[in-house]
Amino acid sequence: MISPAIPSSSSTRRRFLAAAAASVCLPALLAASRAAAQDTPSRPFSFDLLTEEARNRAAGPAPEAEAIPQVFAEMTYDDYNFIAYRPARARWNVPDITWRLMPFHLGWLFKEPVHLFEVVDGMATGMDFTTDDFEYRHRLKGMVPPGTALPGVAGFKLTHPMNRGDKMDEVISFIGASYFRALGLGNAYGLSARGLAIDSGLPKAEEFPRFSGFWIEKPAPWADTMTIYAALDSASVTGAYRFVVTPGVETTVDVTARLFLRSDVEQLGVAPLTSMFLFADINRGDYDDYRPRVHDSNGLRIVRADGDVIWRALDNPQALSSSYFAEAQPRRFGLHQRGRDFDDYQDAGARYDLRPSVDIEPVGDWGSGKIRLFELPTAVEVHDNIGAFWIPDTPIRAGDAHEFAYRMHWGRLEPDYADDRAIVWATRSGIGGPAGLENPPGTHKFVVDFKGGMLGRLPEDDAEVKPVLTINGGKADVTTLSKLPGSDVWRLVVDVASESGTLVEMTAHVAGYERKLSEIWSFQWVKP
Repeated sequence: MISPAIPSSSSTRRRFLAAAAASVCLPALLAASRAAAQDTPSRPFSFDLLTEEARNRAAGPAPEAEAIPQVFAEMTYDDYNFIAYRPARARWNVPDITWRLMPFHLGWLFKEPVHLFEVVDGMATGMDFTTDDFEYRHRLKGMVPPGTALPGVAGFKLTHPMNRGDKMDEVISFIGASYFRALGLGNAYGLSARGLAIDSGLPKAEEFPRFSGFWIEKPAPWADTMTIYAALDSASVTGAYRFVVTPGVETTVDVTARLFLRSDVEQLGVAPLTSMFLFADINRGDYDDYRPRVHDSNGLRIVRADGDVIWRALDNPQALSSSYFAEAQPRRFGLHQRGRDFDDYQDAGARYDLRPSVDIEPVGDWGSGKIRLFELPTAVEVHDNIGAFWIPDTPIRAGDAHEFAYRMHWGRLEPDYADDRAIVWATRSGIGGPAGLENPPGTHKFVVDFKGGMLGRLPEDDAEVKPVLTINGGKADVTTLSKLPGSDVWRLVVDVASESGTLVEMTAHVAGYERKLSEIWSFQWVKP
Protein backbone atom coordinates (compact mmCIF):
# COMPACT_ATOMS: atom_id res chain seq x y z
CA MET A 1 0.00 0.00 0.00
CA ILE A 2 1.23 3.50 -0.82
CA SER A 3 0.64 5.66 2.24
CA PRO A 4 2.76 8.81 2.57
CA ALA A 5 3.52 9.90 6.12
CA ILE A 6 2.94 13.54 5.22
CA PRO A 7 1.24 15.10 2.20
CA SER A 8 3.41 14.52 -0.87
CA SER A 9 3.32 16.32 -4.19
CA SER A 10 0.59 13.86 -5.15
CA SER A 11 -1.51 13.99 -2.01
CA THR A 12 -1.40 17.77 -1.68
CA ARG A 13 -1.99 18.47 -5.31
CA ARG A 14 -5.65 19.21 -4.90
CA ARG A 15 -6.96 22.44 -6.34
CA PHE A 16 -9.81 22.51 -3.86
CA LEU A 17 -7.48 21.63 -1.00
CA ALA A 18 -5.12 24.46 -1.87
CA ALA A 19 -8.01 26.88 -1.72
CA ALA A 20 -8.70 25.70 1.82
CA ALA A 21 -5.66 27.62 3.03
CA ALA A 22 -7.64 30.81 2.50
CA SER A 23 -10.86 29.52 4.06
CA VAL A 24 -12.59 31.10 7.03
CA CYS A 25 -11.41 29.52 10.27
CA LEU A 26 -13.13 29.43 13.67
CA PRO A 27 -11.73 28.13 16.94
CA ALA A 28 -13.15 24.82 18.09
CA LEU A 29 -15.45 24.91 21.09
CA LEU A 30 -15.50 22.73 24.21
CA ALA A 31 -12.12 24.05 25.38
CA ALA A 32 -10.68 23.78 21.90
CA SER A 33 -7.73 26.06 22.48
CA ARG A 34 -4.62 24.55 23.92
CA ALA A 35 -4.60 27.02 26.79
CA ALA A 36 -8.15 26.13 27.77
CA ALA A 37 -7.27 22.45 27.62
CA GLN A 38 -4.44 23.07 30.08
CA ASP A 39 -6.67 25.05 32.44
CA THR A 40 -9.34 22.34 32.32
CA PRO A 41 -7.58 18.96 31.97
CA SER A 42 -10.81 17.12 31.14
CA ARG A 43 -14.42 18.02 30.45
CA PRO A 44 -17.61 16.03 29.85
CA PHE A 45 -18.13 15.16 26.20
CA SER A 46 -20.83 13.59 24.06
CA PHE A 47 -22.11 13.96 20.52
CA ASP A 48 -25.18 15.73 21.87
CA LEU A 49 -23.02 18.24 23.78
CA LEU A 50 -21.00 18.89 20.61
CA THR A 51 -24.28 19.35 18.72
CA GLU A 52 -25.54 21.93 21.21
CA GLU A 53 -22.27 23.83 21.00
CA ALA A 54 -22.66 23.91 17.19
CA ARG A 55 -26.25 25.14 17.53
CA ASN A 56 -25.14 27.91 19.89
CA ARG A 57 -22.27 29.00 17.65
CA ALA A 58 -24.63 29.37 14.70
CA ALA A 59 -26.45 32.14 16.57
CA GLY A 60 -23.29 34.27 16.71
CA PRO A 61 -20.79 35.67 14.25
CA ALA A 62 -17.83 33.76 12.89
CA PRO A 63 -14.85 34.41 15.22
CA GLU A 64 -11.46 35.51 14.01
CA ALA A 65 -8.90 33.00 12.76
CA GLU A 66 -6.23 31.83 15.17
CA ALA A 67 -2.67 32.93 14.45
CA ILE A 68 0.31 30.57 14.29
CA PRO A 69 4.02 31.33 14.75
CA GLN A 70 5.62 33.10 11.81
CA VAL A 71 8.15 30.31 11.27
CA PHE A 72 5.27 27.95 10.47
CA ALA A 73 3.17 30.45 8.52
CA GLU A 74 6.02 31.19 6.11
CA MET A 75 6.92 27.57 5.33
CA THR A 76 7.28 26.61 1.68
CA TYR A 77 6.32 23.30 0.14
CA ASP A 78 9.94 22.12 0.43
CA ASP A 79 10.10 23.20 4.08
CA TYR A 80 6.97 21.24 4.85
CA ASN A 81 8.39 18.08 3.34
CA PHE A 82 11.42 18.37 5.64
CA ILE A 83 9.13 17.66 8.63
CA ALA A 84 8.18 14.14 9.70
CA TYR A 85 6.28 12.87 12.70
CA ARG A 86 8.23 10.47 14.92
CA PRO A 87 6.28 7.16 14.78
CA ALA A 88 7.58 6.12 18.20
CA ARG A 89 5.59 9.01 19.69
CA ALA A 90 2.28 7.92 18.15
CA ARG A 91 -0.67 7.98 20.53
CA TRP A 92 -1.77 4.60 21.95
CA ASN A 93 1.55 3.01 21.08
CA VAL A 94 0.96 0.02 23.35
CA PRO A 95 0.71 -3.70 22.50
CA ASP A 96 -3.01 -4.27 23.16
CA ILE A 97 -4.30 -1.30 21.15
CA THR A 98 -4.29 -1.87 17.41
CA TRP A 99 -4.74 1.79 16.43
CA ARG A 100 -2.18 4.59 16.28
CA LEU A 101 -2.80 8.32 15.93
CA MET A 102 -0.20 10.58 14.31
CA PRO A 103 -0.71 14.32 13.69
CA PHE A 104 0.25 16.44 10.69
CA HIS A 105 2.37 19.54 11.33
CA LEU A 106 1.13 23.08 10.81
CA GLY A 107 2.59 25.12 7.96
CA TRP A 108 2.65 25.60 4.18
CA LEU A 109 -1.05 25.39 3.09
CA PHE A 110 -2.17 24.48 6.59
CA LYS A 111 -2.00 27.71 8.60
CA GLU A 112 -5.02 27.30 10.88
CA PRO A 113 -4.61 25.22 14.05
CA VAL A 114 -6.72 22.11 14.49
CA HIS A 115 -7.20 20.92 18.08
CA LEU A 116 -7.34 17.25 19.06
CA PHE A 117 -8.94 15.70 22.14
CA GLU A 118 -8.95 12.18 23.50
CA VAL A 119 -12.29 10.90 24.82
CA VAL A 120 -12.31 8.29 27.60
CA ASP A 121 -15.49 7.30 29.45
CA GLY A 122 -17.33 10.44 28.38
CA MET A 123 -14.52 12.83 29.37
CA ALA A 124 -12.43 14.77 26.86
CA THR A 125 -8.80 15.73 27.45
CA GLY A 126 -6.75 17.91 25.15
CA MET A 127 -3.91 16.30 23.20
CA ASP A 128 -0.82 18.48 23.43
CA PHE A 129 2.00 18.26 20.91
CA THR A 130 5.47 19.77 20.95
CA THR A 131 8.36 20.11 18.53
CA ASP A 132 9.82 16.98 20.14
CA ASP A 133 7.06 14.98 18.41
CA PHE A 134 8.47 15.85 15.00
CA GLU A 135 11.77 15.51 13.17
CA TYR A 136 12.96 18.68 11.40
CA ARG A 137 15.40 17.81 8.63
CA HIS A 138 17.87 19.66 6.40
CA ARG A 139 17.60 23.45 6.65
CA LEU A 140 14.89 23.25 9.31
CA LYS A 141 17.17 21.41 11.69
CA GLY A 142 17.97 23.73 14.57
CA MET A 143 15.49 26.41 13.44
CA VAL A 144 12.73 25.14 15.75
CA PRO A 145 13.63 25.01 19.48
CA PRO A 146 13.18 21.57 21.07
CA GLY A 147 10.37 21.10 23.55
CA THR A 148 8.34 24.02 22.17
CA ALA A 149 4.58 23.63 22.60
CA LEU A 150 2.67 23.71 19.30
CA PRO A 151 -0.53 25.80 19.04
CA GLY A 152 -2.30 22.91 17.34
CA VAL A 153 -1.80 20.62 14.36
CA ALA A 154 -2.91 20.55 10.73
CA GLY A 155 -4.80 17.27 11.06
CA PHE A 156 -4.09 13.63 11.78
CA LYS A 157 -4.06 10.10 10.42
CA LEU A 158 -5.02 6.77 11.95
CA THR A 159 -3.24 3.49 11.28
CA HIS A 160 -4.35 -0.09 11.92
CA PRO A 161 -3.27 -3.55 10.68
CA MET A 162 -5.25 -4.15 7.50
CA ASN A 163 -3.14 -5.75 4.75
CA ARG A 164 -0.99 -7.77 7.19
CA GLY A 165 -1.26 -8.45 10.89
CA ASP A 166 2.31 -7.29 11.56
CA LYS A 167 2.11 -3.96 9.72
CA MET A 168 0.33 -0.73 10.60
CA ASP A 169 -1.46 0.62 7.52
CA GLU A 170 -2.99 4.03 7.04
CA VAL A 171 -6.78 3.78 7.21
CA ILE A 172 -8.00 7.39 7.23
CA SER A 173 -6.55 10.89 7.37
CA PHE A 174 -8.05 14.34 7.95
CA ILE A 175 -6.13 17.39 6.75
CA GLY A 176 -7.09 20.70 5.15
CA ALA A 177 -10.52 22.37 5.51
CA SER A 178 -13.00 19.47 5.86
CA TYR A 179 -11.11 17.04 3.60
CA PHE A 180 -10.49 13.42 4.50
CA ARG A 181 -9.48 10.22 2.72
CA ALA A 182 -9.73 6.53 3.57
CA LEU A 183 -8.38 3.27 2.17
CA GLY A 184 -9.69 -0.22 1.65
CA LEU A 185 -7.59 -3.37 1.41
CA GLY A 186 -4.70 -2.91 -1.02
CA ASN A 187 -5.64 0.66 -2.00
CA ALA A 188 -3.42 3.70 -2.50
CA TYR A 189 -4.69 7.19 -1.72
CA GLY A 190 -6.69 8.76 -4.54
CA LEU A 191 -9.90 10.74 -4.43
CA SER A 192 -10.94 12.76 -1.38
CA ALA A 193 -14.13 13.33 0.57
CA ARG A 194 -15.23 16.49 2.33
CA GLY A 195 -17.44 17.18 5.28
CA LEU A 196 -19.51 19.70 3.34
CA ALA A 197 -19.40 21.71 0.10
CA ILE A 198 -20.86 25.23 -0.11
CA ASP A 199 -21.37 26.85 -3.52
CA SER A 200 -18.90 24.49 -5.22
CA GLY A 201 -18.74 24.80 -9.00
CA LEU A 202 -20.82 28.00 -9.12
CA PRO A 203 -19.82 31.29 -10.77
CA LYS A 204 -18.99 32.76 -7.38
CA ALA A 205 -16.41 32.26 -4.66
CA GLU A 206 -16.67 28.86 -2.99
CA GLU A 207 -16.88 28.72 0.79
CA PHE A 208 -14.70 26.11 2.48
CA PRO A 209 -16.08 24.83 5.79
CA ARG A 210 -13.38 23.61 8.14
CA PHE A 211 -13.02 20.95 10.81
CA SER A 212 -11.54 23.04 13.61
CA GLY A 213 -11.46 20.37 16.32
CA PHE A 214 -11.60 16.58 16.64
CA TRP A 215 -12.58 14.39 19.58
CA ILE A 216 -11.27 10.85 19.16
CA GLU A 217 -12.47 8.02 21.36
CA LYS A 218 -9.56 6.08 22.80
CA PRO A 219 -9.87 2.61 21.23
CA ALA A 220 -10.56 -0.35 23.46
CA PRO A 221 -8.00 -3.19 23.40
CA TRP A 222 -8.15 -5.06 20.08
CA ALA A 223 -10.98 -2.82 18.82
CA ASP A 224 -11.76 -3.05 15.10
CA THR A 225 -13.51 0.31 14.85
CA MET A 226 -12.71 3.92 15.66
CA THR A 227 -15.12 6.73 16.51
CA ILE A 228 -14.21 10.32 15.68
CA TYR A 229 -16.18 13.51 16.32
CA ALA A 230 -15.55 16.87 14.67
CA ALA A 231 -16.65 20.49 14.96
CA LEU A 232 -17.27 22.12 11.59
CA ASP A 233 -17.27 25.88 11.07
CA SER A 234 -17.55 28.40 8.27
CA ALA A 235 -19.08 31.80 7.63
CA SER A 236 -22.48 30.25 6.76
CA VAL A 237 -22.73 27.07 8.79
CA THR A 238 -21.68 25.26 11.94
CA GLY A 239 -21.82 21.51 12.41
CA ALA A 240 -21.23 18.50 14.62
CA TYR A 241 -19.98 15.34 12.90
CA ARG A 242 -19.52 11.73 13.96
CA PHE A 243 -17.42 9.24 11.98
CA VAL A 244 -17.37 5.51 12.80
CA VAL A 245 -14.50 3.92 10.86
CA THR A 246 -14.33 0.16 10.20
CA PRO A 247 -11.35 -0.94 8.06
CA GLY A 248 -11.51 -3.92 5.75
CA VAL A 249 -11.65 -5.07 2.14
CA GLU A 250 -14.18 -2.24 1.94
CA THR A 251 -13.48 0.30 4.65
CA THR A 252 -16.75 1.81 5.83
CA VAL A 253 -17.17 5.22 7.40
CA ASP A 254 -20.57 5.85 8.99
CA VAL A 255 -21.15 9.60 8.98
CA THR A 256 -23.71 11.63 10.90
CA ALA A 257 -23.70 15.36 10.09
CA ARG A 258 -25.76 17.83 12.12
CA LEU A 259 -25.76 21.26 10.50
CA PHE A 260 -26.89 24.70 11.69
CA LEU A 261 -27.13 27.62 9.29
CA ARG A 262 -25.81 31.09 10.12
CA SER A 263 -26.94 32.46 6.77
CA ASP A 264 -28.67 31.45 3.55
CA VAL A 265 -26.73 29.11 1.27
CA GLU A 266 -27.35 28.95 -2.47
CA GLN A 267 -26.04 25.39 -2.92
CA LEU A 268 -25.45 22.96 -0.07
CA GLY A 269 -23.38 19.95 -1.19
CA VAL A 270 -23.94 16.93 1.07
CA ALA A 271 -21.49 13.99 1.14
CA PRO A 272 -19.14 15.65 -1.37
CA LEU A 273 -16.40 13.79 -3.23
CA THR A 274 -13.55 15.29 -5.27
CA SER A 275 -11.37 13.48 -7.78
CA MET A 276 -9.18 13.85 -10.86
CA PHE A 277 -9.71 12.88 -14.48
CA LEU A 278 -7.06 13.96 -16.99
CA PHE A 279 -7.42 11.58 -19.93
CA ALA A 280 -8.46 8.08 -20.95
CA ASP A 281 -10.04 6.41 -23.98
CA ILE A 282 -12.57 9.24 -24.32
CA ASN A 283 -9.94 11.95 -24.96
CA ARG A 284 -6.68 10.04 -25.40
CA GLY A 285 -5.75 11.79 -28.62
CA ASP A 286 -5.30 15.15 -26.87
CA TYR A 287 -2.28 13.97 -24.86
CA ASP A 288 1.23 13.03 -25.89
CA ASP A 289 1.82 10.66 -22.99
CA TYR A 290 3.18 7.11 -22.76
CA ARG A 291 0.43 6.20 -20.30
CA PRO A 292 -2.91 5.08 -21.75
CA ARG A 293 -4.95 6.58 -18.88
CA VAL A 294 -4.48 9.11 -16.08
CA HIS A 295 -7.33 9.43 -13.59
CA ASP A 296 -8.30 8.74 -10.00
CA SER A 297 -11.87 8.02 -11.11
CA ASN A 298 -13.49 7.49 -14.48
CA GLY A 299 -17.20 7.41 -13.71
CA LEU A 300 -20.02 8.57 -11.48
CA ARG A 301 -22.14 5.54 -10.59
CA ILE A 302 -25.71 5.98 -9.32
CA VAL A 303 -27.94 3.16 -8.12
CA ARG A 304 -31.46 4.54 -8.35
CA ALA A 305 -34.34 3.71 -6.03
CA ASP A 306 -35.80 1.30 -8.61
CA GLY A 307 -32.49 -0.54 -9.00
CA ASP A 308 -31.48 0.99 -12.34
CA VAL A 309 -27.78 1.88 -12.53
CA ILE A 310 -26.46 5.01 -14.24
CA TRP A 311 -22.82 5.20 -15.29
CA ARG A 312 -21.85 8.76 -16.16
CA ALA A 313 -18.46 8.53 -17.87
CA LEU A 314 -16.12 11.34 -16.77
CA ASP A 315 -14.39 13.82 -19.04
CA ASN A 316 -11.86 16.65 -18.94
CA PRO A 317 -13.94 19.37 -20.63
CA GLN A 318 -12.94 22.62 -22.32
CA ALA A 319 -15.02 24.63 -19.82
CA LEU A 320 -16.95 24.02 -16.60
CA SER A 321 -19.46 21.25 -17.22
CA SER A 322 -22.32 20.17 -14.94
CA SER A 323 -24.74 17.26 -14.97
CA TYR A 324 -27.69 16.96 -12.59
CA PHE A 325 -29.51 13.74 -11.75
CA ALA A 326 -32.85 14.22 -9.98
CA GLU A 327 -33.12 11.27 -7.62
CA ALA A 328 -35.69 10.40 -4.98
CA GLN A 329 -33.98 8.20 -2.40
CA PRO A 330 -31.05 6.83 -4.44
CA ARG A 331 -29.62 3.64 -3.02
CA ARG A 332 -26.01 4.70 -3.67
CA PHE A 333 -23.93 7.16 -5.60
CA GLY A 334 -20.20 7.65 -5.87
CA LEU A 335 -17.08 8.11 -7.95
CA HIS A 336 -15.55 4.87 -9.23
CA GLN A 337 -12.30 3.70 -10.76
CA ARG A 338 -13.03 0.97 -13.32
CA GLY A 339 -9.99 -0.75 -14.73
CA ARG A 340 -7.78 -2.50 -12.19
CA ASP A 341 -4.94 -3.84 -14.33
CA PHE A 342 -1.57 -2.14 -14.20
CA ASP A 343 -1.55 -2.20 -18.00
CA ASP A 344 -4.56 0.11 -18.00
CA TYR A 345 -2.31 2.92 -16.68
CA GLN A 346 1.37 1.89 -16.96
CA ASP A 347 2.29 4.22 -14.08
CA ALA A 348 4.58 2.48 -11.59
CA GLY A 349 4.74 5.58 -9.37
CA ALA A 350 1.18 6.85 -9.13
CA ARG A 351 -0.40 3.36 -9.30
CA TYR A 352 -3.75 4.58 -10.54
CA ASP A 353 -4.83 0.95 -10.70
CA LEU A 354 -4.88 0.93 -6.88
CA ARG A 355 -6.91 4.10 -6.34
CA PRO A 356 -10.13 3.46 -4.37
CA SER A 357 -13.69 3.90 -5.50
CA VAL A 358 -16.16 5.46 -3.04
CA ASP A 359 -19.89 4.94 -2.68
CA ILE A 360 -22.24 7.07 -0.60
CA GLU A 361 -25.13 5.05 0.85
CA PRO A 362 -27.78 7.42 2.28
CA VAL A 363 -29.28 6.39 5.62
CA GLY A 364 -32.80 7.54 6.41
CA ASP A 365 -34.94 9.94 4.40
CA TRP A 366 -32.95 12.70 2.72
CA GLY A 367 -36.04 14.05 0.99
CA SER A 368 -36.07 15.11 -2.63
CA GLY A 369 -32.92 16.38 -4.26
CA LYS A 370 -30.41 15.88 -7.00
CA ILE A 371 -26.92 14.54 -7.49
CA ARG A 372 -24.64 17.05 -9.14
CA LEU A 373 -21.49 16.18 -11.05
CA PHE A 374 -19.23 18.99 -12.17
CA GLU A 375 -16.10 18.74 -14.29
CA LEU A 376 -13.45 21.43 -14.61
CA PRO A 377 -10.81 21.67 -17.33
CA THR A 378 -7.27 20.85 -16.27
CA ALA A 379 -4.00 20.41 -18.15
CA VAL A 380 -2.13 18.51 -15.43
CA GLU A 381 -2.90 15.63 -13.09
CA VAL A 382 -1.95 17.54 -9.94
CA HIS A 383 -5.34 19.28 -9.84
CA ASP A 384 -8.61 17.75 -8.78
CA ASN A 385 -11.18 18.70 -11.41
CA ILE A 386 -14.13 16.46 -10.57
CA GLY A 387 -16.78 17.06 -7.89
CA ALA A 388 -19.91 15.11 -6.97
CA PHE A 389 -22.43 15.63 -4.15
CA TRP A 390 -26.11 15.63 -3.19
CA ILE A 391 -28.10 18.89 -3.25
CA PRO A 392 -31.37 19.05 -1.28
CA ASP A 393 -34.33 20.57 -3.11
CA THR A 394 -35.36 22.37 0.09
CA PRO A 395 -34.02 25.95 0.21
CA ILE A 396 -31.24 26.31 2.79
CA ARG A 397 -31.99 29.30 4.99
CA ALA A 398 -30.44 31.01 8.00
CA GLY A 399 -31.66 29.45 11.23
CA ASP A 400 -32.27 26.03 9.64
CA ALA A 401 -31.08 22.78 11.20
CA HIS A 402 -30.44 19.67 9.09
CA GLU A 403 -29.18 16.17 9.81
CA PHE A 404 -27.79 13.79 7.22
CA ALA A 405 -26.57 10.25 7.86
CA TYR A 406 -24.77 8.07 5.35
CA ARG A 407 -22.36 5.17 5.05
CA MET A 408 -19.27 5.56 2.90
CA HIS A 409 -17.72 2.52 1.20
CA TRP A 410 -14.01 2.89 0.29
CA GLY A 411 -12.31 0.14 -1.71
CA ARG A 412 -11.94 -1.47 -5.10
CA LEU A 413 -15.76 -1.83 -5.34
CA GLU A 414 -15.44 -4.21 -8.24
CA PRO A 415 -18.50 -4.58 -10.50
CA ASP A 416 -20.62 -7.65 -9.86
CA TYR A 417 -20.12 -9.58 -13.06
CA ALA A 418 -22.63 -12.18 -11.89
CA ASP A 419 -25.37 -9.54 -11.98
CA ASP A 420 -27.82 -9.92 -14.84
CA ARG A 421 -27.08 -6.35 -15.96
CA ALA A 422 -24.07 -5.70 -18.18
CA ILE A 423 -21.79 -2.91 -16.96
CA VAL A 424 -20.42 0.01 -18.94
CA TRP A 425 -16.87 -1.23 -19.43
CA ALA A 426 -15.36 1.45 -21.67
CA THR A 427 -16.19 4.76 -23.32
CA ARG A 428 -14.21 5.87 -26.36
CA SER A 429 -14.56 8.66 -28.89
CA GLY A 430 -12.99 9.95 -32.07
CA ILE A 431 -13.68 11.45 -35.44
CA GLY A 432 -16.90 10.29 -37.07
CA GLY A 433 -17.45 8.25 -40.21
CA PRO A 434 -16.29 4.81 -41.37
CA ALA A 435 -12.62 3.90 -40.98
CA GLY A 436 -10.52 4.28 -44.12
CA LEU A 437 -12.84 6.75 -45.82
CA GLU A 438 -13.04 10.52 -45.84
CA ASN A 439 -14.60 11.65 -42.61
CA PRO A 440 -17.93 13.45 -42.93
CA PRO A 441 -17.89 16.99 -41.52
CA GLY A 442 -19.61 17.76 -38.25
CA THR A 443 -19.82 14.29 -36.70
CA HIS A 444 -18.11 12.67 -33.75
CA LYS A 445 -18.01 8.97 -32.97
CA PHE A 446 -18.78 7.50 -29.53
CA VAL A 447 -18.05 3.85 -28.77
CA VAL A 448 -19.51 2.27 -25.62
CA ASP A 449 -18.71 -1.28 -24.52
CA PHE A 450 -21.20 -3.17 -22.31
CA LYS A 451 -19.70 -6.20 -20.55
CA GLY A 452 -21.09 -9.26 -18.80
CA GLY A 453 -24.50 -10.12 -17.40
CA MET A 454 -27.25 -11.82 -19.32
CA LEU A 455 -26.34 -9.64 -22.31
CA GLY A 456 -22.84 -11.09 -22.38
CA ARG A 457 -24.24 -14.63 -22.51
CA LEU A 458 -26.57 -13.97 -25.43
CA PRO A 459 -25.50 -15.01 -28.95
CA GLU A 460 -24.33 -12.33 -31.35
CA ASP A 461 -27.26 -12.92 -33.72
CA ASP A 462 -29.96 -12.49 -31.03
CA ALA A 463 -32.67 -10.41 -32.70
CA GLU A 464 -34.18 -9.34 -29.35
CA VAL A 465 -31.17 -7.21 -28.40
CA LYS A 466 -31.66 -3.53 -29.23
CA PRO A 467 -29.91 -0.28 -28.31
CA VAL A 468 -31.99 2.43 -26.62
CA LEU A 469 -30.42 5.82 -27.30
CA THR A 470 -31.45 9.38 -26.43
CA ILE A 471 -29.62 12.47 -27.66
CA ASN A 472 -30.50 16.03 -26.70
CA GLY A 473 -28.73 18.81 -28.58
CA GLY A 474 -27.72 16.62 -31.50
CA LYS A 475 -28.73 13.62 -33.58
CA ALA A 476 -27.41 10.15 -34.33
CA ASP A 477 -26.23 9.78 -37.95
CA VAL A 478 -25.27 6.11 -37.65
CA THR A 479 -25.93 3.63 -34.81
CA THR A 480 -24.71 0.03 -34.63
CA LEU A 481 -24.70 -2.60 -31.88
CA SER A 482 -22.73 -5.83 -32.17
CA LYS A 483 -21.08 -8.44 -30.00
CA LEU A 484 -17.29 -8.54 -30.04
CA PRO A 485 -16.06 -11.97 -31.22
CA GLY A 486 -15.07 -14.41 -28.48
CA SER A 487 -16.09 -12.14 -25.61
CA ASP A 488 -18.97 -11.15 -23.35
CA VAL A 489 -18.83 -7.53 -24.61
CA TRP A 490 -21.39 -5.80 -26.82
CA ARG A 491 -20.26 -2.62 -28.57
CA LEU A 492 -22.50 0.34 -29.31
CA VAL A 493 -21.15 2.75 -31.95
CA VAL A 494 -22.86 6.09 -32.56
CA ASP A 495 -21.92 8.92 -34.92
CA VAL A 496 -23.35 12.13 -33.43
CA ALA A 497 -23.92 15.32 -35.40
CA SER A 498 -24.28 18.69 -33.69
CA GLU A 499 -23.74 22.40 -34.17
CA SER A 500 -20.51 23.90 -32.82
CA GLY A 501 -20.83 25.06 -29.21
CA THR A 502 -24.01 23.06 -28.60
CA LEU A 503 -24.31 21.05 -25.40
CA VAL A 504 -25.15 17.44 -26.23
CA GLU A 505 -26.55 15.11 -23.54
CA MET A 506 -26.56 11.40 -24.36
CA THR A 507 -27.84 8.28 -22.65
CA ALA A 508 -27.84 4.71 -23.91
CA HIS A 509 -28.56 1.21 -22.70
CA VAL A 510 -29.19 -2.19 -24.23
CA ALA A 511 -32.65 -3.72 -23.93
CA GLY A 512 -34.21 -7.07 -24.77
CA TYR A 513 -36.79 -9.51 -23.52
CA GLU A 514 -38.84 -6.63 -22.05
CA ARG A 515 -36.09 -5.52 -19.68
CA LYS A 516 -32.93 -3.44 -19.43
CA LEU A 517 -29.95 -5.66 -20.10
CA SER A 518 -27.28 -3.10 -19.14
CA GLU A 519 -26.44 -0.12 -17.02
CA ILE A 520 -27.48 3.25 -18.42
CA TRP A 521 -24.52 5.01 -20.02
CA SER A 522 -24.57 8.78 -19.76
CA PHE A 523 -22.24 11.40 -21.22
CA GLN A 524 -22.10 15.11 -21.94
CA TRP A 525 -20.27 16.58 -24.93
CA VAL A 526 -19.86 20.02 -26.44
CA LYS A 527 -18.80 20.10 -30.07
CA PRO A 528 -15.81 22.46 -30.46
